[in-house]
Amino acid sequence: MSEQQPAPTVTLPSLASDAPTSSQLPQLHRPRNPGMPLDLDWIARVQANTSAIERRAATLPGRRTVKKTYQAAWLARAITCIDLTTLSGDDTPGRVRRLCAKARQPLRADLLAALGLPPITTGAVCVYHDMVATALDALEGSGIPVAAVSTGFPAGLSPSALRVREIEESVRAGAAEIDIVISRRHVLTSNWQALYDEMRDFRAACGPAHVKAILATGELGTLRNVARASLVCMMAGADFIKTSTGKESVNATLPVSLTMIRAIRAYEAATGIKIGYKPAGGISKAKDALVYLSLMKDELGDDWLRPDLFRFGASSLLGDIERQLEHHVTGAYSASWRHPMA
Repeated sequence: MSEQQPAPTVTLPSLASDAPTSSQLPQLHRPRNPGMPLDLDWIARVQANTSAIERRAATLPGRRTVKKTYQAAWLARAITCIDLTTLSGDDTPGRVRRLCAKARQPLRADLLAALGLPPITTGAVCVYHDMVATALDALEGSGIPVAAVSTGFPAGLSPSALRVREIEESVRAGAAEIDIVISRRHVLTSNWQALYDEMRDFRAACGPAHVKAILATGELGTLRNVARASLVCMMAGADFIKTSTGKESVNATLPVSLTMIRAIRAYEAATGIKIGYKPAGGISKAKDALVYLSLMKDELGDDWLRPDLFRFGASSLLGDIERQLEHHVTGAYSASWRHPMA
């Protein structure tokens, strides 16, 4: 193989140049969502016009496009919003350490220099409870938070007391963020009080850790259920709402995302509290990341273009973004094996 040539230098717009560096990451967490009493009248009024939502979602991929240096800037921002994730039964400490090394330096030094970027990191590393200590050790000094999936992930069918204990153990181990899964049966039977009480218990067990509520939207049946479940979880204190575990047959989709984002907007209008959003599962291409970023900007504004309010739950997405950025710098696509995750 020939010796790698220095990458030419380009200059990115300010969208990427103000991306947080690792030294800024401890300040990423916003004040906690205190929640509010369950408002069943509000929940009962919630409707979702499925055909209108699907029509709007269908226009999104072609409605906003960014090119050249602006596209590179948006992709660099997307990297800082990734929860770099490994949730496999064959996870090992070595794999998690390699993933954490990638989180600390998601772009090669020559590409960072060519793009005129300061050092950037991913938004977090997401692992099972057993790998929290390994991830914390590998990320020491980086400021990158460790997120742990919990509450009987992915099905959420273990006994309630065990799910609460699992959260407490992950927080005790040092996880700064907890991704919990709700009991889908509460949504499917419209038992909103039970869902609220469950979420409040999970929120209390998280203590200082921020909590992301995974709705598993592919198993909720209707967009109206998605909207109502989103609001109930926010009322109960969720700091983020998240589409999927990544293990369902249907994960993040644009109609579901639009529904959940509109619920976030309604909650902010009623309470003044900004709730984060995390699409997860099936987002593996750089072009998809651009669509989601443009959706957040259109629907919620620039505050949701930063990792304190927006995350991608992904693993392979980073590799495709790297390839696109290398193409932007060099004019040539590299092989995917040159950008390994772990």
